[in-house]
Amino acid sequence: METAKPKILVAPLNWGLGHATRCIPIIEALLENNFEPVIASDGVALHILQKEFPELIFLELPSYQIEYAKNGAFFKWKLIKNSPKMMEAIYMERKLVKKWVKEYDLSGIISDNRLGIYSKKVPSVFITHQLNVLTGNTSWITSKLHQYIIKKYEECWVPDVAEIPNLTGKLGHLKNPHFKINYIGPLSRLNKKDLPKKYDLMVILSGPEPQRSMLEMHLKEEIKRYVGDVVFVRGVIEPEQKSEQIDHVTFYNFMTSAQLEQTFNESELVLCRSGYTTVMDLAKLGKKAFFIPTPGQFEQEYLAKKYKKDGVVPFAKQEKFVIENLYEVDLYKGLQSFKNNLNWKNLFLLFDKKTN
Repeated sequence: METAKPKILVAPLNWGLGHATRCIPIIEALLENNFEPVIASDGVALHILQKEFPELIFLELPSYQIEYAKNGAFFKWKLIKNSPKMMEAIYMERKLVKKWVKEYDLSGIISDNRLGIYSKKVPSVFITHQLNVLTGNTSWITSKLHQYIIKKYEECWVPDVAEIPNLTGKLGHLKNPHFKINYIGPLSRLNKKDLPKKYDLMVILSGPEPQRSMLEMHLKEEIKRYVGDVVFVRGVIEPEQKSEQIDHVTFYNFMTSAQLEQTFNESELVLCRSGYTTVMDLAKLGKKAFFIPTPGQFEQEYLAKKYKKDGVVPFAKQEKFVIENLYEVDLYKGLQSFKNNLNWKNLFLLFDKKTN
């Protein structure tokens, strides 16, 4: 009789596509190491993982209802205004986790920035690249609150390297941490391939509304003046993939991981947000890029400034970007891959400590 595989709950935050897509290599590693992942999320994060792993169990979590302000300057205050809804969702998460630990006989939990997904009954891991949470003049308190939450977990996995140089800078590194940190190296679902160039420019969008749509409208106008072949991935997850050719631009609503991997490798230059998951993908592929950070999102603005200062990738503010900015890319060295000697089997030993 075949022994049941240990079930591990994997729960990414639904904030754009990044948290979900960086969980893909973790889910694949769990499968390869004889675990059974159980996926829990909401919205587009849940939908994209259902497309990648249709054979797995999927559970729906309450939405944090994260909304962006149309004016990036009001982003922080929009989050504060929505915080009661978020706290209610976190409370509901706690109730659901207690139920699911028993119902699915879970052996462990991996939460990617979902603040209520942990249990005292089974080993729980928190994944984040933000040990410090930047929010302008309130960064000290948001960082302390985030670190207080992380302490509730047995381990914190940071998708970066511990030493310098690294990708996260002060976001992912603390001088005197008071909890266990495992630097697991940058995570990417993509692999570098030697393919002939098909596109001069790849535009890939992600992130919550309305900023995603606002950038899409702006870039659709700007790329009309671009000389070269363009592939434009809008980052809209829908039941069916759609594509459309308009002059020198091929539009897609979304792409699967396999399609994205091929398209990234076929593209000479990438224009995108400076979200950390995209940064990890670009580093894995060693691509040259141009960043447009989401207005008001301090993390993306910090990363964009860091990479420009390091001579790696240039950036422009959303409202100031013009297509001619792309000429700056030749002056920067581009993101480089980090050697990752991660042993998933050893990392997953934590889940052998399940209390009966």
